[in-house]
Amino acid sequence: MVTVFVCIAPTRPSRLDHSTLIERKRLRIPELESQMAEEGFFDDPKKAGELTREYNRLKALMEDWALLKKAEADHAENLEFARSDDAEMAELAAAEIPSLEVRIAELEAAVQYALLPHDPTEDRDAIVEIRAGTGGDEASLFAGDLYRMYQRYAESRGWRVEPVEASPSEVGGFKEVVFKVAGEEVFRFLKYESGVHRVQRVPVTETQGRIHTSTATVAVLPEAEEVDIELRPEDLHIQATRSGGPGGQHVNTTDSAVQVTHLPTGLFVKCQEGRSQGKNKERALQILRAKLLEAKVREEAEKYSAHRRSLIGSGGREEKIRTYNFPQNRLTDHRVNLTLYNLDQIVAGAISPVIEALQASEMAERMAELGD
Repeated sequence: MVTVFVCIAPTRPSRLDHSTLIERKRLRIPELESQMAEEGFFDDPKKAGELTREYNRLKALMEDWALLKKAEADHAENLEFARSDDAEMAELAAAEIPSLEVRIAELEAAVQYALLPHDPTEDRDAIVEIRAGTGGDEASLFAGDLYRMYQRYAESRGWRVEPVEASPSEVGGFKEVVFKVAGEEVFRFLKYESGVHRVQRVPVTETQGRIHTSTATVAVLPEAEEVDIELRPEDLHIQATRSGGPGGQHVNTTDSAVQVTHLPTGLFVKCQEGRSQGKNKERALQILRAKLLEAKVREEAEKYSAHRRSLIGSGGREEKIRTYNFPQNRLTDHRVNLTLYNLDQIVAGAISPVIEALQASEMAERMAELGD
């Protein structure tokens, strides 16, 4: 069987003159440096964090802008040399043009993204929940496959994966697994994973070689800060419960697991991966804030832009977003009609091409909205 690898070039934004806006952003940098140098700058950690992140984003933008200008100049120079009477020089120049065009497209996309209104949740860590859906044991095995896929992807980006809660299945997968991913701009990249993931393959328990279809549900939530969501003590019911599942004698004989219920909404979170009640309570409250923030953001999105949601999808847990077809080594993302034939690499953590395609589509949609 021949494996076909599909390479997706970055979506090239329409050519706009961003020079005036870039110069305005450049003038903002010394303003921020002046504020960051003031005595007592870190007395307000929230404000200090926001200004520091803004400064880092602007510095990165200026670097990308400078690289873009250089790549454009190199491209123009190579086009000129490619028309040279010197055949050897013309051939060398022409050979460099395709890679320069790809580089320019990448940098244009990065600059365009940086100029869009900033979504503060994209800088945050993420809480990821994976639950087995339809398909019994095969669904739980698929949930385990997705968990390992995200672990490997996180590792490739230098992120940390911190287990929160897990309910293993008898066949080695997971009925449910919850974990936190910490690092730089985690939610910006993982937010597209929310929804129903469908798998088509021959289960290990299938004796007649028939292909089965199973599902798992993924929810990705931006980690909420205390200032985003206030949790009043009177709205919480917190109780210690007996930890369950694999983990040895310790986990089975202590009441270290913590369940927190938010009384006004009925939402509840259980955390048992930590060895102490204090740590489990802290993580449970983090996840509860994230769930409440998700509901708040979703409510605002419903009011804001049905058009934008139609492209990438609402991120709803009921929405089928992707199919993993193992017999054909094929992955299809239904939101952007993307099909790749390297599923073996994708489940091993190489999901960047899928995420990049979704990012490019979202960026194009956001730019169109700005022009409305």
